[in-house]
Amino acid sequence: MSKHCIITGCSRGIGKAIAGRLIEDGYRVTGTRRSAPFPEEFQSNSRFNGLTADLAENSDLEDVLGPLLKSGEADVLINNAGIFTDAAIWSDDNQWLDVWDRTQQVNLRAPALLTKWFVNACLEKKKEGIVINIASRAAYRGDTQEYAAYAASKAGLTAFTKSLARNLGKNGIVAYTIAPGFIETDMALESVEVLGREALTRDSAFDEITTPDEVAAIVSFLAKGEVKHMTGSTLHINGGSYMI
Repeated sequence: MSKHCIITGCSRGIGKAIAGRLIEDGYRVTGTRRSAPFPEEFQSNSRFNGLTADLAENSDLEDVLGPLLKSGEADVLINNAGIFTDAAIWSDDNQWLDVWDRTQQVNLRAPALLTKWFVNACLEKKKEGIVINIASRAAYRGDTQEYAAYAASKAGLTAFTKSLARNLGKNGIVAYTIAPGFIETDMALESVEVLGREALTRDSAFDEITTPDEVAAIVSFLAKGEVKHMTGSTLHINGGSYMI
């Protein structure tokens, strides 16, 4: 039987590319969305199941995703959904903290809780499990000050992944981080409109923005479970703009 992958935020962008690649490669996929509809090719595919859940709402986590993750049916968890919201350091304290708290909730607290449920279910069933967390180049190099909450959330997710990897390998559970730079998605295109395409590739080794299909290829490879001893590693895909 093919592996069952759960991926958050797969109606567009990186998540859409990941889900599409996994389906193409024979995985069964359960994906979530908040508002944007799932592509028709997903909805008509028997290997895809779509759920609507807002990671900012604890009730959605408990009621929609909790039962699935606690059942032990999944083999791979991919925490992809995230938000990228600005708040200048000199802005009003309440506004700044609202952005900070919502960002940490969606980008760090929710994926950590989903992972906890997934890991505990794997341990209970004595089965292997793979966690793949989509972080960001910003986790390592930081971001501009107005996106400090985003960078901090992704750094936290990266450290969380390493902690899982250090302690759960002997139980058959491995965890990886993928840290993209600018990716050709709606989020990046918004930046293009403000800064221009050249600004997004200025530090890159290429004259083009990385496509989400390249990220999807990494995820599909990791989901096979063939490189267990890479657990805890971060795979950087940023066009050579930040090397570590």
